[in-house]
Amino acid sequence: MAVIAVIASFIVILFALIYLDDKLGQLVFRNGRKSVVYPQRRSDLSLFVNGNHLFSDYFAELGRARDHIHILFYIIKNDEMTAPFFQLLKKKAAEGVKVRVLVDWVGGLGLPRALVRSLAKSGVEFAYARPPCFPFLIYRLNRRNHRKITVIDGRVGYIGGFNIGREYSGKDANFGEWRDYHIKMSGEGVHDLQKQFLHDWEEATGQTVPDNSRYFPALPAGAVRHQLIATDGSALEEQYIEVIRRAKKEIMIGSPYFIPSRPLFHELMKALERGVRVTVLVPLKADHLFVREAAYPYFAQLLEAGAHVYRFYQGFYHAKTLIIDDEWCDIGTANFDRRSLFFNSEINCYVFDRAFTHLVKQAFKRDLTRSEPLTLAFLERRSLLDRGKQSISQLISAWL
Repeated sequence: MAVIAVIASFIVILFALIYLDDKLGQLVFRNGRKSVVYPQRRSDLSLFVNGNHLFSDYFAELGRARDHIHILFYIIKNDEMTAPFFQLLKKKAAEGVKVRVLVDWVGGLGLPRALVRSLAKSGVEFAYARPPCFPFLIYRLNRRNHRKITVIDGRVGYIGGFNIGREYSGKDANFGEWRDYHIKMSGEGVHDLQKQFLHDWEEATGQTVPDNSRYFPALPAGAVRHQLIATDGSALEEQYIEVIRRAKKEIMIGSPYFIPSRPLFHELMKALERGVRVTVLVPLKADHLFVREAAYPYFAQLLEAGAHVYRFYQGFYHAKTLIIDDEWCDIGTANFDRRSLFFNSEINCYVFDRAFTHLVKQAFKRDLTRSEPLTLAFLERRSLLDRGKQSISQLISAWL
C-alpha cells in the first residue's frame, strides 16, 4: 500500500508540474502570439484531394525549379515515399538551386541524423522549427509549427493539409486512402506564402533572407480572390466565430479532430437555432489517442440540436475545411480543435469565390457518400470503457 501511495503521489505531483508549466508558459508568452492577416489577393488555385495526384504534380514542379525551393512541413517521414523526395532536393541543390527545408521539431523526430547531415553535405539547408527548451518545456513542446508551405521560384506555391510520408499517399494499410485538401497557387498570393516561409525560417535559424526580386518576382493577378491568414495560437477563434455568424443557410466543417473552444461551439449552436444547416465530417478511425472520444460530448449536443455528423470510413479523413453558404470557404492547416486555436502556428487560405467554393463543396459531398452518419443511439450504446475514455479526454482536451 505504501508503494502505491508513493506512486500515486508522484503521478499527482507530475501532472501538477505539467499543468503549472503549461499555464505559466501561456501567461509569459501570451503577448508574443500574433497573427498576420495578409491582403486580399487574386491567384489561380487548383484543388488536390488525393495524395498521389498532389505529389505527382508537386514533384514535377520541384523538378522544374531554377532558382530556389522553400519547403515547410509539420511532418516529414523517413520512408520509401520520402526517399525520392530527398534525392530530388539534393539533385536540385547540386544544380545550383537554393533549397531550404524547415520541419517542426516534433514532426521531424523520425528523421535520422545521418539523413540530415547528408542533406547539408549536398547543399540543402535544413532546420527544425520550435525545438523545446527550458524554461516552460511542456508549453514550448505544445507550441508546434503546424504549417505546410512550399514556394518554388517565387511563382508557384502549395498550402493545405498534406504532409510528406507514405500514409499521405495512401500506402499505409492502417489508414488506407488518405483524404486531404491541398491548394496549388500561382499568382499574387505566392508572395504571401513566401513572406510567411521566410518569417518562419528566420525564427528557426536566425538567418534573414534578403527581401528582393529573386524571392518576390512580379506576379500577375489570377482568377480567384483569396486571403492568407497566419495564426500563432491566437485570433483564429475570433475569425471562425465571425464567419459562422455570417452564415445564412449552411455550414460545412471538415476536420480530423473536433474539439472546439466553448465560444466557438456556442456560435455553432446559435447558428442551428437560427435555422442554418450544420454538417460536420470527421474520420471514423483515430490516429491519436483520445481525440475521437473528446469529440463525442460536442457531437451529442449538435445532434440533439439538429446538426448532421458523418464519419468517413473509406480510409482516413484529414482535410481541414470550413465552408459557409455558397460564397466562402477555407482550406489550410488548422484543425477544428483547441490545439490549432490556442497553441499551433497555422496558415489558412480564405477563398471569396463562388466557383472555387462550389468545387470544394463538391469534394466535401463526395466524401460524405463514403461516410456513415453518427447517431444519438450509437452514442448512448457505447461501452463503459468508451465512456471512461471520454471522461479522460475531457480532462486533457486542450492538449490533444
